[in-house]
Amino acid sequence: MSIVLIGGHERMEEDYKVIANKHGHKVKVFTKLPARFNKSIGEPDAIVLFTSTVSHKMVITAVKEAKRKKIPIIRCHTSSGNSLEGTLKQLEEQCS
Repeated sequence: MSIVLIGGHERMEEDYKVIANKHGHKVKVFTKLPARFNKSIGEPDAIVLFTSTVSHKMVITAVKEAKRKKIPIIRCHTSSGNSLEGTLKQLEEQCS
């Protein structure tokens, strides 16, 4: 499953990738707003938003793209590794 992770801490970026790979998911992590962010999202199976550590502009862009492409969004308030693991388990249960 491909996942786009939006928000979180820069220092945790590699940890997020390791956790997602451990669960068998491909992940793109965006901790900062890149140029042409809406084009960078692509067509993932799901989007995970870390709401406490993300800019409003990133949220608005991600939600708009998700609605347009019918991609499910999961919002998670904290941006810890354990929180990501719980969110991935929740996502796996929804998809199965």
